[in-house]
Formats: sequence, C-alpha cells, structure tokens
Amino acid sequence: MPIEIVCKIKFAEEDVKPKEKEAGDEQSLLGAARGAAAPRDLATFASTSTLHGLGRACGPGPHGLRRTLWALALLTSLAAFLYQAAGLARGYLTRPHLVAMDPAVPAPVAGFPAVTLCNINRFRHSALSDADIFHLANLTGLPPKDRDGHRAAGLRYPEPDMVDILNRTGHQLADMLKSCNFSGHHCSASNFSVVYTRYGKCYTFNADPQSSLPSRAGGMGSGLEIMLDIQQEEYLPIWRETNETSFEAGIRVQIHSQEEPPYIHQLGFGVSPGFQTFVSCQEQRLTYLPQPWGNCRAETELKEPELQGYSAYSVSACRLRCEKEAVLQRCHCRMVHMPGNETICPPNIYIECADHTLARGPSCPPALLPLQLVPLCCRLPGWGLRGPLFLPYTLQPDALWERNLHGQPNRGSARYLARKYNRNETYIRENFLVLDVFFEALTSEAVEQRAAYGLSALLGDLGGQMGLFIGASILTLLEILDYIYEARAGE
Repeated sequence: MPIEIVCKIKFAEEDVKPKEKEAGDEQSLLGAARGAAAPRDLATFASTSTLHGLGRACGPGPHGLRRTLWALALLTSLAAFLYQAAGLARGYLTRPHLVAMDPAVPAPVAGFPAVTLCNINRFRHSALSDADIFHLANLTGLPPKDRDGHRAAGLRYPEPDMVDILNRTGHQLADMLKSCNFSGHHCSASNFSVVYTRYGKCYTFNADPQSSLPSRAGGMGSGLEIMLDIQQEEYLPIWRETNETSFEAGIRVQIHSQEEPPYIHQLGFGVSPGFQTFVSCQEQRLTYLPQPWGNCRAETELKEPELQGYSAYSVSACRLRCEKEAVLQRCHCRMVHMPGNETICPPNIYIECADHTLARGPSCPPALLPLQLVPLCCRLPGWGLRGPLFLPYTLQPDALWERNLHGQPNRGSARYLARKYNRNETYIRENFLVLDVFFEALTSEAVEQRAAYGLSALLGDLGGQMGLFIGASILTLLEILDYIYEARAGE
C-alpha cells in the first residue's frame, strides 16, 4: 500500500502582526506627511489658553448663566483694556517732552558776549541836508522844505543813497561815548563795530567771533561799563507821526553771541538817560530733542543750511533772510540792514513798500522756517548752541547820585559830569546814561529737552494694563495668532 506524506507549513501570528503593524505605521506616517491634523475647536483652545477667563467663557461644558457672566466679564475687561491702550497710544503719538534745568555748574572761562547798542533816534537833525530832508520826508515826517523856507519840489537833488545817509546822519559813537571800561581796562570807540539794524546805524562791542574778549571774573566791574550821551538835542522834531517817529529817548541794547546778528527791534531792551543800568547775565546752554519730539533735525541728517551773508545759522539770521526775501519779492530791493548784494531800497520805497511788508509779518519759505530749523540743535555734540546764549534777566536803574557819604559830588553825579563836559546839570540828567553789563558768576545753566514718554514707558504701561484687565502677555497674543492660523489652514 502506497504511503503519502503531507507537509503543512503554518506561520506564527507573531511574525505576521509586526509586519502588518509596520505597514500600518508606514501608512500613518505617510498620511501625516500628506495632510495636517484636524484643527482644534474653540472650546479646546479656550480650555488650554493662558488668557484669563477665556476657558470659563468658551471652554467645554454646558451653557448657562455662569458661562454667560464669565463671557460678559471677559468682554468688559477686554473693552476696558482697549480703551486704556488707545489712550496710551494717543499720548505717545503726541510726543510729549519736558525741559530739565540742571543747577548751575562750573564753566570754563567764558567769552564775553557781543553787546549791540542803538540810539533810538535814527537821524541827527543837524546832519540832515536839504536833499536829505526832501528824500526822507516820508520817513521822518519833516516837511520837504529847505532851511530858507523854499519848497524843495522845484529843486533837483541827486539820487539818494541810504547807506550814505545813515552813515552821515546817524549818531556817531565817537560823539556819544564818554567813558568805556572793560574788566578794568580802558576801551574806546575803536573797540566797537558798525552794524545796521532797523534803528539805522548801530554799534557792537566784542563783535568778532575769532577774537572775542574773555571774562575772567563775575560781578560788577568785571564786564563792560560805558557812559553815553544820547544827544537829545539832535532828535528829530515831531511834525507828524510816521512809522519811524519815536516818542522815546535813550538807547536800545541787545546782548547776543558773536555768531548771531542783532535783531534788536524785537529782542533788545531799552535804557533810559539819567540812570545807571545794571545788566546781570548768565550763560545758558540749550540741548533740543530731534524729531518727532521737537522741530530740529538729527545729527545724521543734512548739514545746517547756508544763509547768504552769515557764517553760521541762527534764528535771527534766518528771520532776517526771510524778511529780505519777502521785501525783495514785493519791492524788488532790500533794506540796508538785510544781507545780500541786491539793490538797496530808496527812502520812498522804505515807507511805501518795505515797512508795510515787514508790518504784515512775512511768511518764510519752508527751507528757512525758524520753527523747522531750531538754532543748531541736535546736530552738535554736547550743547545745542554753537555760541552761548546770553539773557539779561535783571535791569536795576539807579539815579545818578549827587553826593557821596562825605558830602562831595560823586564822579557819576550830574554836577561833576556837567563840570567835566562843560554842560549844565539838566542836560546831563536828560542825556547821560551808564550801562554796566557783567556776568553774575562764571557758571552756566544747562537747559535740556527730554522725552517725557518714550517707547519703553509705553510698552510697560500696555503690559500693566494687559495684566490688570485680561491677564495676558505677548506669548498669549502669539497663542491667539497661532490658533487663528491653524483654523484658517484647516479650512
């Protein structure tokens, strides 16, 4: 009988299952690589978010009164935070700043400032010729007649030259200056420079910035002391009122840096005859903020603008240049005190066009606006001004004393001066004055603009408001943005 041998091969389940598992894992990994996981719903995100109250308002669970109250509380807190944040942002965008004034600190040997003085009367009556009276009739208000009473209309005069008229008819410093001392040393009219302003021919002491005189001590007697005769007998009689008619007597004074032209009709102060006036000065050093806190430019921006006729930029130079452009555009000439080489206006144009243009307040072009180009601020290391800013802050007039403690006439008394200069005492009281300009002390005062509310303060306040109202942080905001991105990617 034949014999059959049957063989059966049985694989163990343990060998197959790992293979199936590996295949399943492979398919799972491929599926994960091919598509993203399903996004979380809002309830799941709210239950895991670090935003306070969101899990209780939007998390999983039944909807009821408790959840509604939590949602109202969350919305109220969020609205309060947004309101506070908007207020903080508005306050930051206004760019507030404050002015910090440091106490006086010792300064190096300071250079003495420039002192510009003008006689309030522009033209000496005795120096006016018949032609001058005719040409200056509109300026002075004098009737255009010669000294013999004949009408000047039928006479022919040469064309007027305002520079020549101001030089000839203006008050001469050599005649006005009776005494001059600086730091105990004698000075004279040669120490003054001629400068033209709205008051005509004026004089500046210590005007050269390259060789300015130093001030080595503070207090009275250590600065400039001058005695002037204002020559009231030379003042023009008031026949009729004009823009140039003055009802005052005395001098106009401005104290400024050497690199700044005098703007004496607005920045000067008056000194009356018959008094000794003490002007105590102190140096101020200013530091301004750049934009957007202030109107000045940063150090990295363009260089300071070049103003024709001036070696350095200053607000006064900018105003004078601006006024010159306005007068030149309307009157086709410039006034004597304005910089440039253009034709100087004749006297009739002064009153008919130039004075009216300046009285209306000319608008400066954008390139010359003083408010957009605050003087040399923010572009220089250290202080904001190239030269010091000198401000007279005390004016103390004292009558010229008649006698000293021993009963003898003082050297500054009207009686002594009348005897010395062969004048009567009434003339001395009505014409003589003494001006004493000095440093109170050789210390400077630092005035600095500082940002009152910066970016770090804004971020700190926003973080505090976020923590107070919604208990959030920057990472909480990133969580919300990540959830929004995940939800949009799963759509």
